Amino acid sequence: MSFLGLAGKTFLVAGVANRKSVAWHIASGLLAEGAEVVLSVRDAAAERTAAKLFPGADILICDMEREEDLASLPARLGARHPVLAGLVHSIAFANYSRGLCPFHETRRADFLQAVNVSMFSLVALANACRDLFARDASVVTISISHTSMASESYGYMAPVKAALDASVAFLAKSFSAFSEVRFNAVNAGLLKTASSAGIPGYLDNYLFAEKATLRKRALETREVADLALFLLSPRSSGINAQRHVVDAGMSVNFFDQAIVKRAVSLD
Repeated sequence: MSFLGLAGKTFLVAGVANRKSVAWHIASGLLAEGAEVVLSVRDAAAERTAAKLFPGADILICDMEREEDLASLPARLGARHPVLAGLVHSIAFANYSRGLCPFHETRRADFLQAVNVSMFSLVALANACRDLFARDASVVTISISHTSMASESYGYMAPVKAALDASVAFLAKSFSAFSEVRFNAVNAGLLKTASSAGIPGYLDNYLFAEKATLRKRALETREVADLALFLLSPRSSGINAQRHVVDAGMSVNFFDQAIVKRAVSLD
């Protein structure tokens, strides 16, 4: 019997994009543990990609910006999967089409779209799945390790992710009125994913983060997924409404002597 106890349980995973994505690693880990995985994707193109990644998987289209998709999701999902043991929310979007802009020049429409897709989608999905969740289901969202650090290249997405983190506690409290459904965030350090490649200046930050980890080796997407798997499992039943940073120790090592000396020598 597996330590995690996930076999035979059904999970909805939203946000699988490709083999580099956190959601792909989580879905693969769930399948390896004997769980059943249902995928939620944005559109038909994403559906075709997901079908190639997970042949035979049940895939539902649900565009987080379309109210009708969210409204119909419970019926579409419940018809084939009446009980969900958990939900993985790994969805984020920011419009960087203008390139890197100062934070104070953020456009209202871009910010509100990012909030809707990246943060409110968790609330919407949780609400849509409310009557399908097992009483002790687990919901895990993927966030970032630092939301109070002004990373210029990440721009307005850090405040959006901060809102996502805050919503975890509010959802946990709200659901506690009628269930034991748990909500937690996995707050990942910098990763080498396809989506991150679209962030202006991300590569330099990623290389810096690699140097700043205590082990001097970059965080792996698999390591983020492994934490999510634990939080989805009954083994984490006492953990609720929390942020869980996984960054290979980067957050305590910004004053690493080698990094400091290198920065000072450039002055």
